[in-house]
Amino acid sequence: MFKKILIANRSEIAVRVIRATRELGLASVAVYSEADRESLHAGLADESICIGPAPASASYLNIEALLAAAKRTGADAVHPGYGFLAENADFAQACADHGLVFIGPPAEAIRKLGHKTAAKALARAAQVPVVPGTDGTITQGFAQAAEAVGFPVMVKAAAGGGGKGLRLVRDPAQLETQVKLAQTEAATAFKDGSVYIEKFIERPRHVEIQIAADSAGGVVAFPERDCSVQRRHQKLIEESPSSAVPPATRAAMQAATIRLARAAGYSNVGTVEFLLAPDGRFYFIEVNTRLQVEHPVTECVTGFDLVALQIRLAAGERLPFGQDRAAEIRGHAIEHRINAEDPAHGFAPRPGRISGLRLPGGPGVRIDTHIYAGYTVPMFYDSLLGKLIIHAADRPAAIARALRALGELQVEGIPTTAGFHRRVLAHPRFQKGDFDTSFVDSLQEEIHAEGH
Repeated sequence: MFKKILIANRSEIAVRVIRATRELGLASVAVYSEADRESLHAGLADESICIGPAPASASYLNIEALLAAAKRTGADAVHPGYGFLAENADFAQACADHGLVFIGPPAEAIRKLGHKTAAKALARAAQVPVVPGTDGTITQGFAQAAEAVGFPVMVKAAAGGGGKGLRLVRDPAQLETQVKLAQTEAATAFKDGSVYIEKFIERPRHVEIQIAADSAGGVVAFPERDCSVQRRHQKLIEESPSSAVPPATRAAMQAATIRLARAAGYSNVGTVEFLLAPDGRFYFIEVNTRLQVEHPVTECVTGFDLVALQIRLAAGERLPFGQDRAAEIRGHAIEHRINAEDPAHGFAPRPGRISGLRLPGGPGVRIDTHIYAGYTVPMFYDSLLGKLIIHAADRPAAIARALRALGELQVEGIPTTAGFHRRVLAHPRFQKGDFDTSFVDSLQEEIHAEGH
């Protein structure tokens, strides 16, 4: 086992990893930018070190600074959290080259699965259903390719993620313009402007399967998470299990996920994402070769600490349980991403000073956050303030508990999305489990109509 872990991240995920290392009896090193000197993660770790100015490019994305911090503090492993460099194969390889264990999959597995067209090819080889589309990236013949797939289509960045480099095209006359926009956005975000085309699945659910794998070939797949409540491809609410996934579909998705992980030579923790069509068929989208923001819902319904599991697997330990135990579902969990955003003004980010804070509590209520009264949310990073995770015996009980907890939550000084989450939970379609990835858009239209 390791002695000291450097956490190459910030905010609530850094706090989450620090807590896991402490429970495992390991020392932790936090890194922080000049804008994060007062962040909770910087003060909670056993050691902390400044790695650069506020911009992420000069700090949290600075591989040389992170490696230097690990060397200076004597860390023997690096946990990347999520975002920033968590899915960067070059960073994983650089850690290995400097004698550090990267707490995640091998660099080669990240490369195989991080490029979406390569991942789709691997999925096809593993007999995992994929959305119909081009066999890889294309640089010309977009009109012919789109006609062959059939409109509407999605233009997607091959190296994409987080909704960037993604364009829906219903009108063939708009295809060329949307391709250029996707290429430009992809080149800016990922330094890779390559794109591909695939069929747009109408009214899908976004469902994902959490996996864990050891270096000896053991692989397990956990119960699914439903991430369909999202805005502009950014998830807002996640829950497990999904109201749209019957047991037979769940088992099929888990089996497909395990086949793909084995084909990729995967180890450690990751997530395989699918679109679930209204007819019950599911299609592979992509693999996230890291811990997910929404990992707590899986922890709640399975009883496993996924961060501790990541660390143990990276240290060479084998999976301590098999597929039957991994697939067990214990109750229902819902996660709410509470952001410093103003829903009344297009979810515009609203950083600033938190003048007061009251966090909810009680049975089945978990808060993962880095904020406190007096903390100033910086303008340089994402707007996530924390995650409210609810666990109860069943879905109706979880919804009732979540409404109660959201009502108790008070963040003073800046607007948050907590009120919007209450609107979602109270909506009849959500309560019935009758929604898809377009649900938030339709809810916003309802709210807009009410205001006029």
